[in-house]
Amino acid sequence: MGKQLGRIRLLCHEELGLILAKLTDPGDRITFSQVCKEWFQLEALHRSSLRLLRHQFLRQVLPRFPNLLTFQTSGHITDPDLEFIAQTCPQLEIIDLTTSGHKPFCLLGFGLVELANRCPKLSKVLLKRRRSITDHVFVSFIKFAPNLVHLDLGGCYSISDRALKAIGCCGSLSYLDLESCGFTDRGLGFLANGSCAKTLKTLVLAWCKGITDVGVSRLQKMQCLEHLSLCNSSRHKITDIGGLAISAIKTLRTLNLAALAKLSNHTVAALAENCPNLEVLDVSECRLLTGAGIRAFRGHVCLETIVLHRLHQVRASDLEHLVLGCPALKSIFVHGEEILSEILPLMQERTRRFVRMGIAFPTYSSK
Repeated sequence: MGKQLGRIRLLCHEELGLILAKLTDPGDRITFSQVCKEWFQLEALHRSSLRLLRHQFLRQVLPRFPNLLTFQTSGHITDPDLEFIAQTCPQLEIIDLTTSGHKPFCLLGFGLVELANRCPKLSKVLLKRRRSITDHVFVSFIKFAPNLVHLDLGGCYSISDRALKAIGCCGSLSYLDLESCGFTDRGLGFLANGSCAKTLKTLVLAWCKGITDVGVSRLQKMQCLEHLSLCNSSRHKITDIGGLAISAIKTLRTLNLAALAKLSNHTVAALAENCPNLEVLDVSECRLLTGAGIRAFRGHVCLETIVLHRLHQVRASDLEHLVLGCPALKSIFVHGEEILSEILPLMQERTRRFVRMGIAFPTYSSK
């Protein structure tokens, strides 16, 4: 219990810690820390997350927060900085170094190895657009990060097959973003045949120019995969051969095939038949698709959202067929106002169920 000072009872650290645990609003925690120097220090010891806006203050600020679980910065950061973070915050579980890409080359990656070595609980790492990170360093990082669950390497152009071979051995990985990375079909084979194939639920392969039907076909070995994006990946090298292989992944819930110009109605029909859990489908700019392919989803019980941007062979009657035949459907996104003005009156007359109709914008991820 706290001490008694005159008529004022002083709370002990354990009691103050319980109060702090109830303060989820950042403003309330700041107010708490301003009461006195002791409370200021106590709040820092109980702080679990920090977003650093100015990198030049890292070494002055970070020692106040030795028990951080989450660290985030989008600015300039170097490998010695990461080593300092690892030494100061050994309990770290999440590090987010996502950057805009304006100054991505100051981080070579050897600091990541030290981070993984000193922070055994590290489970979530986001390195989006840190483009100077290479295979050599990343392979070493993976060896010291056995508990990795979430990994974002989007925009790290130098990541290739060698890194994917190491990633494939991660037995706890559930989220992997490889947007715009430089691997090939061989790298996808390492993922599909590795330990991560049994745990991976989300895989982002948008803007990956080195993959073809051969690599995409290997993904059907990932039988717990729920979310897959192939948006704009080798748009003329992935055909119905790869599309039919993807349809064999029966656990899929969201699928983005936008701008894969060689896909046809055969792929869409196979998805409708073989993927009973599919909730969201984006086939924008798959220009070989026609209304017949879209109509294949009639009777699908889980489909909630479908994006049909720039599919000029799809007519209002096809959308009407879809709405009347898909009991879970909530949203359809199309290209242009003309088809909307045609379909909306039909919906009002022939169905009482509200389905949101909207104009789609390109869903491509930014490089």
